[in-house]
Amino acid sequence: MRILDQHSIPYMVHEYPHKNEAVDGIHVASLLNQNVEQVYKTLVLISNTRQYFVFMIPVHLQLDLKKCAKIAQVKSVDMIPVKEINKITGYVRGGCSPLGMKKEYPIFIYEECVLYDTICFSGGKIGLQIEMNPMDLIELRHIKCVDCVKA
Repeated sequence: MRILDQHSIPYMVHEYPHKNEAVDGIHVASLLNQNVEQVYKTLVLISNTRQYFVFMIPVHLQLDLKKCAKIAQVKSVDMIPVKEINKITGYVRGGCSPLGMKKEYPIFIYEECVLYDTICFSGGKIGLQIEMNPMDLIELRHIKCVDCVKA
């Protein structure tokens, strides 16, 4: 949120109940009374060349790893192991945000995000979501809009 404040980008914060453990995204959308198509999860992938890539997709959809590899211009990609999330991003599982990671990795977002005035995504910890205009996020982080989900 400090990053958004520094750039004078408007956003809203939503909190939801949890027991210090990750809550699945569909449940988060329900708790926040949000459309699942507007609540995004942030997923970190590693390529066969040991590069990291971040993909953001609606919580009810699944990544297509073959599409992701093609988008990232590598032979293959896989999800990073859960135990490595904190080391790579600085966040915990269920609290991974596209903002404020330890390093800036290439980020891709599902292309249909632009159909909505706002989307929600993790605010960096479990129980906290940021809602903002997807175009502001895309511009701030130089995110590419792509088709990266399973049909």
